[in-house]
Amino acid sequence: MADNPDEIFDVVDGQDRVIGTARRADVHARKLLHRAVHILVLNRAGKLFLQKRSMSKDSQPGKWDSSASGHLDSGEDYAAAAVREGREELGVELEGVREITRLPASDRTGQEFVRIYQAVHEGPFQLHPGEIDEGKWVSLPELENWITSSPEDFAGCFLEVWGQSRHAFQSA
Repeated sequence: MADNPDEIFDVVDGQDRVIGTARRADVHARKLLHRAVHILVLNRAGKLFLQKRSMSKDSQPGKWDSSASGHLDSGEDYAAAAVREGREELGVELEGVREITRLPASDRTGQEFVRIYQAVHEGPFQLHPGEIDEGKWVSLPELENWITSSPEDFAGCFLEVWGQSRHAFQSA
């Protein structure tokens, strides 16, 4: 599914409290504060699954990103959105999904309040073709080297997500 400009998002204030709703296209065009989740899926070997965003995405097409991510539907809470995004993008039910950190809305997050979740899954995944062009497992040292050598390969928000959550994986 390509991004739907008519999808309805909750608009929030600077304290992440819902103050209204607006169409996706309007939220992004007017840079209104809204909500999103990122899920970082590791396997038992400690490798992180990354997705390459579909070229049909309206933001950051073709960039490497979190295992799964997405906006909250209007009225949805963060934890439910994390489970839903795992199902929609990866085609699996993620178990043991737990919040590891939060990011405030900023230019670097696309004006999104972001909650970052971790889950463990071995795959295989059924990648949603409208959302993801490909995916791959990477070791954490490999990811750190890749980010250092080619940060332009990654979605901007992923760089923020990883920068704020990498500490949770140091002992993984």
